[in-house]
Amino acid sequence: MNIREAKEEIKNTIKAYLLKNEEGEYVIDYMRQRPLLLIGPPGVGKTQIMEQISKECRVGLVSYTITHHTRQSAIGLPFIERKTYGGVETAVTEYTMSEIVASVYDKMEETGLKEGILFIDEINCVSETLAPTMLQFLQAKSFGNHRIPEGWIIVAAGNPPEYNKSVREFDIVTLDRIRRIDVTPDFGAWKKYAEEADIHSSIVTYLGIKEKNFCRVETTVDGKFFVTPRGWEDLSKLIYVYEKLGLDLGRETIGEYLQFPETAKDFANYYELYKKYKAQYRVDEILAGHIDENLCERFEKAPFDEKYSVTDLIVSGLSGSGRALSEMTAYLTELKDELTKLKSELHRADDRSLRERIYSYAKDLEEKLKKDIRAKIISAGQRKRAEKIISFINTAAQSISEAGIDDETKAWGVISGDYNRESDSYEDSFDELGLKLEHAFDFMEAAFGAGQEMVMFMTALNSNSYLVEFLKDYDCERYYQYNKELLFEEREDKIRELIDKTEIL
Repeated sequence: MNIREAKEEIKNTIKAYLLKNEEGEYVIDYMRQRPLLLIGPPGVGKTQIMEQISKECRVGLVSYTITHHTRQSAIGLPFIERKTYGGVETAVTEYTMSEIVASVYDKMEETGLKEGILFIDEINCVSETLAPTMLQFLQAKSFGNHRIPEGWIIVAAGNPPEYNKSVREFDIVTLDRIRRIDVTPDFGAWKKYAEEADIHSSIVTYLGIKEKNFCRVETTVDGKFFVTPRGWEDLSKLIYVYEKLGLDLGRETIGEYLQFPETAKDFANYYELYKKYKAQYRVDEILAGHIDENLCERFEKAPFDEKYSVTDLIVSGLSGSGRALSEMTAYLTELKDELTKLKSELHRADDRSLRERIYSYAKDLEEKLKKDIRAKIISAGQRKRAEKIISFINTAAQSISEAGIDDETKAWGVISGDYNRESDSYEDSFDELGLKLEHAFDFMEAAFGAGQEMVMFMTALNSNSYLVEFLKDYDCERYYQYNKELLFEEREDKIRELIDKTEIL
């Protein structure tokens, strides 16, 4: 399965394993909660999804790369204990608590989370002395004499043998006690993630043309050459920073991330073309409604890879606004929920002034946010929205105080007015994105009418979750018209054939 499917499988498993009956016991007995073993190529996202899962399921996460550990750090250090058996005292070897097990208890103490995930990476690449310990861990959920606490789900990960000579095969006894999930690279699944993670559009567009270069590993007489999803994502972050600093991104630098010379060279050539297209076509002006006839004529006569790239630049421009709008939607939804709770709190009998009560409510939200941050169960987007909500409530309390208001109805009028202004800002952004979409259609129609390039544009729109969500509420006649008229699936297949044949100069 692909990495998104694996993520859903693990989330469903966590829900099942942590389900309790009326007596408060786990429905699936702890020892019957089989550890999950993810096997897939390096850089495919195995570690990354564990962080996402812990936040989305709001459980703790303790991660270890086991190849960095020795047998002693895994099972603990020996010490001598005196015990009496049958009236005879004897010396017995005991072990201190494993560093890994202790980390689980530390996480519970630090965060207050009694349930979580213990993630062990590279579990099938351990040394010969540590291998028996890993088998014991998977079979008995313990390191040495110390068992992993109940409520903590074991997830392990490793690479297939073709990626690492140190890989050790598990025996049948072990395999019969785990759930193995084989993860394969899938550009379609990664592209959806790339949209959410704001991966640089040059990378997404390039891989749309050269999907075969998404994840490659080859061993030759000259050594190992590889490119992974992790490499593309890390390169994306560097591109953003280099562009901000005005630095040139050379082929050698790209090769430090894409360690497959042929792919690094190909992408370096494409990135130069990408920058050229971005400068010449001025997408921001297109989306603002400025249609240049000369530009339309040039676009119409351009080679296929140029048309594909510019079309994707236009959709990326729309997607940026769509992402911001989606974030505003989430913020307003969460803000409305908190204000509803605040209104209920203000109706309760309380000797404090309205200002003090509102500030107190914001203070409680702030403490909750700090706790979630310490527990690492909140995403960057959730944190940003929570901070905005706290700021909104504090600002409202200050306005109410400065106006000398101590009447609930009047105070709520101030809060409602502030909320309506936030809502009006959302409506303005919604209308602005609608205009940008109409202008994008104007440009595509001026250049191509209803040709295959319009199919390409529609394909890109329909594969972008932010824009699809927007189009559920925005009534765009041309979007529905072209969706209906362009025989979508047939035309899209033809475009995919052209993409596969296209070579980057």
